[in-house]
Amino acid sequence: MLLTAFTLAVLHYLRPQFKYPWLLAIIGAVLSIASIFIWKIHFPINYSLPPWEPEKIFTFIPTWLGDGISWPYALALCTLAAAVILTSVVRAENEPLAWAGTLVITAFGILAVTAANPLTLILAWSVIDLAELIIMTRSTDGERENQGVVIAFSVRLAGTAFLLWAHIASISGGTPLDLRSIPPQLGIYLLIASGLRLGILPLHLPYQKENVVRRGFGTTIRLVSASASLVILARIQAVEKVLPFTPYLLILAAISALYSSWMWLRSSDEISGRPFWVLAVASLAMAASLRGNPTGSAAWGAALLTCGAALFLFSARQKNILWIPLLSIWVMSGLPFSLNASVWKSGNHLSWIYTIFLLPAHAFMMTGFLKHALKPGETSLESQHKWVKLIYPTGLLLTAACGILLGFWGWNGALTIGLWWFGLIVILLAAGSFYLSNLFSTRFSTVDTSSRWTQIRPIRWLYEIFFAIFRFGQRITDIFTTSLEGDGGLLWSLLLLVLIISILFTRGQ
Repeated sequence: MLLTAFTLAVLHYLRPQFKYPWLLAIIGAVLSIASIFIWKIHFPINYSLPPWEPEKIFTFIPTWLGDGISWPYALALCTLAAAVILTSVVRAENEPLAWAGTLVITAFGILAVTAANPLTLILAWSVIDLAELIIMTRSTDGERENQGVVIAFSVRLAGTAFLLWAHIASISGGTPLDLRSIPPQLGIYLLIASGLRLGILPLHLPYQKENVVRRGFGTTIRLVSASASLVILARIQAVEKVLPFTPYLLILAAISALYSSWMWLRSSDEISGRPFWVLAVASLAMAASLRGNPTGSAAWGAALLTCGAALFLFSARQKNILWIPLLSIWVMSGLPFSLNASVWKSGNHLSWIYTIFLLPAHAFMMTGFLKHALKPGETSLESQHKWVKLIYPTGLLLTAACGILLGFWGWNGALTIGLWWFGLIVILLAAGSFYLSNLFSTRFSTVDTSSRWTQIRPIRWLYEIFFAIFRFGQRITDIFTTSLEGDGGLLWSLLLLVLIISILFTRGQ
């Protein structure tokens, strides 16, 4: 995938008259999907880079693992990349560089979900975070929005710091942290790390507006970034003994799931509500992990990619292809043999009372999905060329087929009946909420998610703190820069040089 992206970028600059960059991008994505299927033959696959020199300093090396947890994520990510490129035929995103960017981001997402140790995961997270920071800062206007981008990046760094903290705590105990077997006492660090990066703990929205490319590359970077942070929840082993703070974290996850799923349902369109889709699915995945069901967490992560891609790439609409995104309704329903059939199982002794608050969130997700899928699209497929009418539905069908396949075959939570009565309850709740939303459509008006979100009082203090830190650091930088650029800049430079030399000589003695 990285090789294909590099080739597309080179051809874009050296041979702009090259006629088949789209075909080359598709071949790269399809070959990646084929290689993911080969993993199943050789499970588990463990690959490490050669040792770094000197070995006394670099005691850890990047290591990747292909197993029953990383496989559904990797397959869904490759399917997402192929679907983005295939469906680009109806969007104004027919640029080789955009396809190369999709392949690069997806490749690093695969490196993140297959990471076997904290070093590998931190490196993948850092690349994805830096790419998102650069893209968002170049596509936002205004000082306030740029500050929001920096704050979102800072919160993700805080999540990365918690993963590093867990690694240090594990080393201090005499055993380096291995993501394949995480000690129960370190699970809280990883929960907080994932919660910070996803916006669950505490409840916050990384970006208030969708300013990047809306359909193709924007969908890629949103879903890849979320899945890279979600995978760590599936690595946390189910713990029979409930820790004292687990119920409180589960309450916070339930509140986040309820609010974000409700906002997703009331969003004006699926792209405006995309941040709430990610937050709601992430909250339900964290709730599954807290209930001792890491397999259910992995199922929600795969549904985030497959069902999300099926809807967010559904921009050119026609009645005869409406059934394709509607297949995702069954994928995320929780009915027997669906992808989400295992999400309501529990591996610990937490009371089922918490599930009562999670079932409506699941139902709101399905209702919002159906509501947005039935709306008119940005364009009509009827006005497109015949070859577009063939290729575009193929890209959409690829995402739905991946979700169906993962429900039947290929990973630890596949081919299970699950708690089917919970799936049936969710279906009934979703049908009821859809009926009521249509019945009271005048009162059930859509909301401007970007402005309504800023009215949440409990989290404003968090943003105020980050804004204060950001402004304080900005003032110090401005003072330092002004001092060095003024007439006394040379004197200040000499003074700093003298201080550094004196400190070095003092340590030497």
